[in-house]
Order: sequence, then C-alpha cells, then structure tokens
Amino acid sequence: MPLSKESSFTTDYIFSLPEGQRAELIDGVVYDMAPPNRLHQELVSELHYKITDYIKKNNGACKVFPAPFAVFLNADDKTYVEPDISVICDKSKLDDRGCVGAPDWIIEIASPSTKRTDYGVKLFKYRSAGVREYWIVNPLTRTVNVYALEKEELNNIVGGASAAIFNAFARIFRTMYDIGYEIGSTIRRLVSKKTCKI
Repeated sequence: MPLSKESSFTTDYIFSLPEGQRAELIDGVVYDMAPPNRLHQELVSELHYKITDYIKKNNGACKVFPAPFAVFLNADDKTYVEPDISVICDKSKLDDRGCVGAPDWIIEIASPSTKRTDYGVKLFKYRSAGVREYWIVNPLTRTVNVYALEKEELNNIVGGASAAIFNAFARIFRTMYDIGYEIGSTIRRLVSKKTCKI
C-alpha cells in the first residue's frame, strides 16, 4: 500500500520531489506511489489506445491522458492526483500543468499496494470533486467496478464485459457500445483467457 504521510502538505511538496519519485496528494495527505508492474502498464496502454481511437473515429472532442498526468481536483493546493486514465471533455479545464477540476471519467488499475486508496480514499474524493464516472480495473480479481458517480450507481463486472459496461460508457459518450465491447475484450484478453462470459 502507498505510504501516507499523516500531515498537511501542499502541492509545493509534490513539485519538490526528486526526479523519478512520484506521489499523490489528497486533502493534504501524501500517498507515495510505487512503480507500476508490466501488466498494469499494458492495461493502461491498451485502454488509452482504445478510448482515444474511438473518440477520433467518431470526431469526439474529449481528450484522453494516461498517467503520469496531473489532475488538480480542487481549487486549492491540497489535492493532486495522477489517475491511470483521465478523460476530459471540457477543454477549459486543461492548461499546461494538466487538468484543473474533475475529469469526466477516471480509470484506475488496482493493485495490492493501491487497493485501499483506489476503493476508499479516491472513490470518496472523486465523487465529491464531481468526476462523472470512475472505473476500478482489478487484474487480480478479474473485476471492473463501474461507479456512475452522478447517479451514485455501482456495477460490479466480473470478467470485464457485460451490458452494464456498455451502459456505463453510454452515460458519458452517448453511443459507446463499440468501445465498451472493445475495452471489455481488451481486459478479457490481457487478464484472463478462461473466465469471461459476454
């Protein structure tokens, strides 16, 4: 699990870290980030590619950013996160530093070291900051949790593909059945070749 420093820090601390050292800041608490493993990076790469490709093919305006990408959720200097995938549809939130305000859609790839933060601290913070959709992809349990935060809905998807995934995508990008299927296929292919049902 990431080391949390139980004190009140600001983004000045994050920017003072040595090159190559990464951390997130949530409500003044620092969470050190361990380097991701190969499967984590493969999932991030595939998801980034599939989502970006869909948006381009459909002339969409949303932008997709993989980590490391700075997201300043609040209008203060106490919160700074680097989601694995950030999708931003309001370009006025983007500046040279990253995203100022809540992305429309965030995806985190969970691991044993990030589980508590992804399912607890970040879920609460993303909801209160105005993130519209939050996915937690867990390669170890072969599940995807889809949180429709605007509607306070939770869909647990075992194996990475079901109608709930397609519906979750549709809430943000309207007609995203194709990308829902493609991403479900990507997760199934990368995580498990045995357990997936459509």
